[in-house]
Amino acid sequence: MAWNEPGGGNGNQHDPWSGGGRRGGNGGGGNRGGDNQGPPDLDEALKKFQDKLNGMLGGRGGKRGGGKGGGKGGGNRPRNTFALPGLLIIIGLAVWAASGFYLVDQSERGVVLRFGKFQEVVTPGLQWNPPLIDDVRMVNVTRVRSVSQTQSMLTQDENIVSVEISAQYQVAAPRDYVLNVRDPELSLENALDSALRHVVGGTDMIDILTSGREILGSAVTSRLQTYLDNYGTGIRLVTLNVESTSPPDAVQDAFDDVIRAREDRQRTINQAMAYANAIIPAAQGQAQRIVEQGQGYRESVVAEARGQANRFTALLTQYRNAPEVMRERLYLDAISEVLGQTNKVLVDVDQDGPLMVLPMDRIGRGLGTSTAADAENQLDPQVLERIRAESANAASNSSSNRNGRDTGIQREGR
Repeated sequence: MAWNEPGGGNGNQHDPWSGGGRRGGNGGGGNRGGDNQGPPDLDEALKKFQDKLNGMLGGRGGKRGGGKGGGKGGGNRPRNTFALPGLLIIIGLAVWAASGFYLVDQSERGVVLRFGKFQEVVTPGLQWNPPLIDDVRMVNVTRVRSVSQTQSMLTQDENIVSVEISAQYQVAAPRDYVLNVRDPELSLENALDSALRHVVGGTDMIDILTSGREILGSAVTSRLQTYLDNYGTGIRLVTLNVESTSPPDAVQDAFDDVIRAREDRQRTINQAMAYANAIIPAAQGQAQRIVEQGQGYRESVVAEARGQANRFTALLTQYRNAPEVMRERLYLDAISEVLGQTNKVLVDVDQDGPLMVLPMDRIGRGLGTSTAADAENQLDPQVLERIRAESANAASNSSSNRNGRDTGIQREGR
């Protein structure tokens, strides 16, 4: 029959874990048979643990007598009043020490304060500090933070301008950032506002609105970094940008017209510069050409003068050898050169006799049919009157003097 079947009797109830059943009565202790191979009873294990704990704390321990014969069989030991607090203290110290471990990230630095006083700056990694004694404040030193402002302020020429500016910064000194200033970001905003107003107050509005924005940004950056260093905030500026500058809304249209006029002025200047860049090289080239022509003319004149001097020297040598011949030759050459360039007719009217005009220049041009009237038109009027008077006198005397002298005429021309 089954081990828990009814009617089996108390002596035959063997459970699978007891092995030989229960022996003895109340004083047997239960499950302590000689051949017990199963797991211990839970109640018995709890009792053993309680006895050991009582023994550590100084209470009653050991075995209790079975049945009524147990009585006062167990011995008594004095209780240790400091055992339990000591155990609790040990456990508390272990928990306290374990809670002191913390991890510092690669982008952070830890500022350690011991009882409120600066102790050190810890680097990334696993760190330990005693809790409740040290206060560790983490500061990110790689993240770029940003702050921006939009302010209306007065310029040097007593005009109002609106400026929008933004600043990016990093924490350079964690200790100063944590300890020197109560609110570093608020201090940065106030310093930015002060530096911006100082720089804008010393600049004309037209410069702020046009070409002076870059100068404005660099001046504000330098002054703001100086303020932050003097305050000891531990902040380092990365960039500072002037986002926009604008006049008040009431005069916005007028300033737009001014800006357009300046743009037109600049465009006109650029066009003039382009024209100057195009015309100046041409003028410089022309001037260089004139200079070179002058140098060439000078060299040619000098060379011609030297040639004439050499020719005169050669003629002087020949003149010394035959003065009369050279004088006649020079005279004829000079007359030929001078009279060869004119079409005038020279007439010798000192002698009486008929006047004969031979137009040699007309003959040279192929005009053989020219008359004396055409030749007379080329003579000077006074010479012509004189020639006519002498011709009349010669005609009246021709009948009486047939054998008169012939009239000599010399003419040279071309």
